[in-house]
Amino acid sequence: MPLKKSMTKFYLFLTLFSFQIIWSQQKDSTQLISEVHIDAYKKPSDFISSTKSVGIISKDLLQQNVPERLLESVNQMAGARMEERSPGSYRLSLRGSTLRSPFGVRNVKVYLDDFILSDASGNTYFNVISPQLIDRIELFKGPESGDYGSVTGGTVILKTKDYDEVKANLSIGSYGTFNESLNFSKTFGKHFFQVFQNHYQTDSYREQSGMRRQQFFIKDNFQYSEKGLLKAMLMYSDLDYQTPGGLTLEQMNQNRKQARPATATTPGAQEQEAGIRNKMFLAGLSNDFKFNSDFSHFIMVQGSYVDFENPFITNYENRYESNFALRTHFNYSKIWNNVSLSYRLGFEGGVNDINVRNYDNNAGIKGHPQNFDKIKNTSGFYFLSQSLTIAEKLFTDISISLNSNSFDYLRNYPIDEKGSVSFKNQWLPNFGVNYLLGDGFSVRAKLGKGNSAPTNEEIRASNQVFNHNLNPEYGWNKEAGIRKQWRNILFVEASYFDFRMKDAIVRRQNDAGQEYFVNAGETVQKGLELLIETKPFDLENNWFNQFKFRLSGSFYDFKFAKYQQNNIDFSGNDLTGVPKTTVNTLLDFTFFKTLKIDYSHFYTSKMPLNDANNVWSESTLVGNIQFSVPLKVDRSTYNFFLQIQNLYNTDYVLGFDINAFGGRYYNPSAKRNFILGVQMNF
Repeated sequence: MPLKKSMTKFYLFLTLFSFQIIWSQQKDSTQLISEVHIDAYKKPSDFISSTKSVGIISKDLLQQNVPERLLESVNQMAGARMEERSPGSYRLSLRGSTLRSPFGVRNVKVYLDDFILSDASGNTYFNVISPQLIDRIELFKGPESGDYGSVTGGTVILKTKDYDEVKANLSIGSYGTFNESLNFSKTFGKHFFQVFQNHYQTDSYREQSGMRRQQFFIKDNFQYSEKGLLKAMLMYSDLDYQTPGGLTLEQMNQNRKQARPATATTPGAQEQEAGIRNKMFLAGLSNDFKFNSDFSHFIMVQGSYVDFENPFITNYENRYESNFALRTHFNYSKIWNNVSLSYRLGFEGGVNDINVRNYDNNAGIKGHPQNFDKIKNTSGFYFLSQSLTIAEKLFTDISISLNSNSFDYLRNYPIDEKGSVSFKNQWLPNFGVNYLLGDGFSVRAKLGKGNSAPTNEEIRASNQVFNHNLNPEYGWNKEAGIRKQWRNILFVEASYFDFRMKDAIVRRQNDAGQEYFVNAGETVQKGLELLIETKPFDLENNWFNQFKFRLSGSFYDFKFAKYQQNNIDFSGNDLTGVPKTTVNTLLDFTFFKTLKIDYSHFYTSKMPLNDANNVWSESTLVGNIQFSVPLKVDRSTYNFFLQIQNLYNTDYVLGFDINAFGGRYYNPSAKRNFILGVQMNF
């Protein structure tokens, strides 16, 4: 406790000191933070004029991560929350909860450059991506159904490198951590090539929580004419991680490192060799062609194959998935004096075929067959959007999409069973407006409807029962925000939203630890999001050379509006798994023109761990720090770094199992740990 108090005082001093420095600086001529350019999947705009609620994770911010995860960088974004149950097992929510996500990413659409990482049912294997492949991330919070289809959470666009670079990374750390990666990005005439390779492994903090990932990625951007750009991409990822399982509070207090122990009726995680092995191939082609200055066409086709294996406490699952997706749109734009107008008309759709087989799990070996099933999910949406700009002051974005989703299923062992479900087609509109009041000052408003159908893993969850009665969740989102730049060095953004969702999908667990999903009535999700960020600026000092400050905060009031479970009324309860307050900060220093220090904090308030709100987590404050020093040798630069995670040795949990049966809510995170490495640029 004395250490926490002293660190808090020191941190408050640094914060106040930073503002004193900020207001003492003179205006410089470098780019405003508010002028950051966003791509928005080929619908570009400046950050200050965007009608969307968007967060940008830059290349510099990505450097805050430990090698195997994007968690620290994502959690620096207001409205975004990434969780880690164990290394390799990640969850992501945008302005919401992880009610639907025992693992993986659901209700958030994910793109990788021109291509789609999410499958047709809405599930995304986010953990197959090495963080070191990603050069930039755009996070769009809330429904953007007019451009990205039927999700209520949001959209993530992962961008790989688009500039020449030859780079290698090598690092080692606590718990047997080892990471190496190679990146070769180079322009040859009309071609831009990127080849990326990564190997990561760790024994991890807890028993039965080791992880290994190998990834290979190659792309070719071919500018075959002044009007045409052809892109090809191939990715292979081999991910293998163990799953230690959740603990009760008593078990966690006895031994934080233990895996889920056996009970009188079920074996433990170690005994069953619980884990996930996921091999994924993804390949795609895209073509962008400009017929003239006003008219263009884009088309993308892709396919993927997933070999998924999951020894679990109660069964051994093999899943084989094949996916196909298409996106195409025609674009028209015109400029008349002070008016610019653009339209986009297109279609995106996909097919997801799954062959899933479950067996008894005999200590990590397949036993007697349980169920053999096939599922085919088909989804797609037609979309039309219009963007209008008047006098570089008024910016509007209006879009609408028609969304469809259906699935067919077949059980051929131990009995014959088949059926199909087609969800009602949904018209999903979005309206956005932004007005620039002055240089670096804008106000915006947005109204949009979102809809999210259940994924394959919710239709047929780990209880192996087809859920015919599960409906899509849907709702309307209203929001307003301001963006303001002061004296060219301080940027502030504030957003308020009110999202009313009906038929919210919620996870349950039975006494065997198997999950299933139900619709939980209505939710009311209100929130305020805040970002304060300075530019990095130079100080006229020989020992303290550069400084930057960043603070983001999310302040939420999420409630179940109408929710009854059996004879118990949970209406008015706080939404499960959502903290009311998160505040994240980052201080960047440069000393002696070489030593760079990144000092970050993540505060999370307590949150309910079950729908009844009778079990709550503790609030936590976690600090991380990174030291880096560059060394130049001829034309090469070697950047040596030391990362200290969980600086204050806090007892905390990065990912809870909400609504867990038997009180097994807790997945303890590592105590203080270290990563030592070098980045080599040639």
